[in-house]
Amino acid sequence: MRSRSSRAQGPRKPAVTALDAGLRLLARRAHARAELRLKLRRRGHAAEDVEEALRRLAELGYLDDRSFAEGHVRRRRTGLGPLALSKELASRGVDRAVAETALAGFDSAAQLESATQLAERLYGRRPPPGYREMLNTVGAKLLRRGFSPAVARAACQAAWRGARPDPEA
Repeated sequence: MRSRSSRAQGPRKPAVTALDAGLRLLARRAHARAELRLKLRRRGHAAEDVEEALRRLAELGYLDDRSFAEGHVRRRRTGLGPLALSKELASRGVDRAVAETALAGFDSAAQLESATQLAERLYGRRPPPGYREMLNTVGAKLLRRGFSPAVARAACQAAWRGARPDPEA
């Protein structure tokens, strides 16, 4: 148990270096530079130690906002549209130009495919009685997940056509 005098001495110096802490965080998952900076500062590392650690991690190839953004878009695009992905990247401190470059691979065809798969999953849970109701429920969910109105509408149309038997078949 600590004595009162040890608590009154001020903030403790972290037991591990900022570089070690950064490596441990990056071993769990990729981070953007700004996100890692914030986490290291919250752990009590001095600003100059954090900046040196970030420089060294980037130098070693462990910290790269471009590859982080591309990986994030690749992992999350099955459930989110480009607007939501852009917002997530911005909240993690990724530069807008880097985010736009990462989102460039998520073209309109890939967006439509992702939104259609999501619409089919959402539609299959509880099919509404008509197309208008589907558009109001499933389409609204697609919009909230960051898809554009045009993509949400096209995905709902594709899901609606896919769920209904073709009368001419």
